[in-house]
Amino acid sequence: MKTVHTIAELRAHVAAWREAGERIALTPTMGNLHRGHLRLVEAGRAQAQRVVTSVFVNPLQFGMNEDFDRYPRTLDADAAQLEQAGCDLLFAPSVTEMYPRGREGFTVISVPRYAHILEGEFRPGHFDGVATVVNLLLNIVRPDIALFGEKDYQQLLVIRQMAADLHLPIEIRGVPTERETNGLALSSRNQYLSASERERASALHRVLSGVADHLRAGDRDFDQLCERGLSELREAGFRPQYLVVRRPDLQRAEVADSEFRILLAAFLGSTRLIDNIPVSAGTT
Repeated sequence: MKTVHTIAELRAHVAAWREAGERIALTPTMGNLHRGHLRLVEAGRAQAQRVVTSVFVNPLQFGMNEDFDRYPRTLDADAAQLEQAGCDLLFAPSVTEMYPRGREGFTVISVPRYAHILEGEFRPGHFDGVATVVNLLLNIVRPDIALFGEKDYQQLLVIRQMAADLHLPIEIRGVPTERETNGLALSSRNQYLSASERERASALHRVLSGVADHLRAGDRDFDQLCERGLSELREAGFRPQYLVVRRPDLQRAEVADSEFRILLAAFLGSTRLIDNIPVSAGTT
């Protein structure tokens, strides 16, 4: 695996692969990698001859009082994991390389359909930063396929909508969430949790699973289901921001629906955690 830091270097490598007729997969990340990120690389390897992984902590998607400055930068460890997972090229640009004229006044892409609900409500401007940097990466790499984890489900929908609206000839695929043995979704932010918090965090998946069980049993009182789940989270020491039952496209769920996505966000101590699961009613 080779590591490059400039767009010019990356494009030279990718151009040679494309000329050879090789299919290219891209896995964008912010680094500080865990097993979930590596699963993206493995999925890309299964669907393409070449895999490019980007490691870039994007300042545009961090709001005020968020953790941009303390977000871990672990490039050497990331590179070692990526090489073992079968990545061909690591793209690790600087902020200046990505935003050479500065961030003030930079062209921003917004996806109004998803930008202001759920995560967008609590993190204003976040998805504009996500859509903008992912569009940059897709245009720089020009992959055949790009892979994103379903833990950030709303982000996945933002990117799919952006790619479709801009007619980008790139397939956007989601990869199921990787979890710890207690059900906690893998996240780089999990390392901010203490040992006791990490164990208590299993309540997130337990609450999601409980709501899912009720949906499969035919319960369609969405507000009551979510209120019970929020109460359970508070009793476990969380400060929840939302717990909702939505359609897979994040529109409001209706009684007649059979496919759902349950999503939540909550603070445990000073750490903000998100999770979600899909539900097909009538399945076990």
